[in-house]
Amino acid sequence: MKTRTLLLAFLAALAPAVEAQTHQLFNGKNLDGWIFLSNQPGPAGFAVNHGVLETTDGNKGMLCYTKEKIGKATIRVVYKMSNEKGNSGVFIRIPTEPKSEADAINKGIEVQIDNRDDDWHCTGVLYSMTKAMARPYKPSGEWNTMEITLDGLRTIVKVNGTLVTDYDGVSPVPEKKKSYEPERGPRPPEGYIALQHHDTVAVISFKEVSVTPLKH
Repeated sequence: MKTRTLLLAFLAALAPAVEAQTHQLFNGKNLDGWIFLSNQPGPAGFAVNHGVLETTDGNKGMLCYTKEKIGKATIRVVYKMSNEKGNSGVFIRIPTEPKSEADAINKGIEVQIDNRDDDWHCTGVLYSMTKAMARPYKPSGEWNTMEITLDGLRTIVKVNGTLVTDYDGVSPVPEKKKSYEPERGPRPPEGYIALQHHDTVAVISFKEVSVTPLKH
C-alpha cells in the first residue's frame, strides 16, 4: 500500500499543471450578466458600442455583474477616459447582490479610477482607505490595464504593470472624513463586482473585464 501511495504521488508530480482559465465577464456584444443600478429612473448609463462598453449620457450609477461572486482571482480591466476629468471605479467584494448604489459603496470596496485626485483618492487605490504607492496611469485617450488580485482578504492592484496598492485587509485604515466616502468595516474574501458611472464629464470606455482564478 505504501509503495502504491508513493507511486501515485510520483505520477501526480509528473502531471502537467492545470492552467488557470481566464473568462470574460464582458462579452463585447451586450450586457448579458450585468444589471444597472441607479438612484434615478430613466435610461441606463452604459451601452456597448463597436465591442466596447462605454458610459453614456444616461443616468449615473453602477453596472453590477451578477452571475458569480469573485475571489481568489485576478480581475483584469482595460479602460480609457475621453479626457482628464474622467472619474470611475471598479467595485469589488460586494457581499450580496446589490440593490442600490449605496450597497456597492458601503459594503464593497472601490478601486478608484481618477487621475486628478490626491494619493488617497486616485487611480488604483482602495478609495480613501489606502495611499497610492505609484501613479503609473497613461494620459486620457490611451488604454490602461488595471489588475486587481483578490487573495483571501488581501487586495493587490497593479496599473499598467506597476504596483499601486497592496493591502492585507485587516490593517487599520483612516477614518471616514467625507460623507461620500464608504463606511469602514470588514469586507468578505469574495463578492460581486461593479463598474461605476460617476458623471457625464468624460466617457469611460472598457474593452475588457476578465477574471483569472489564482493557481493553487
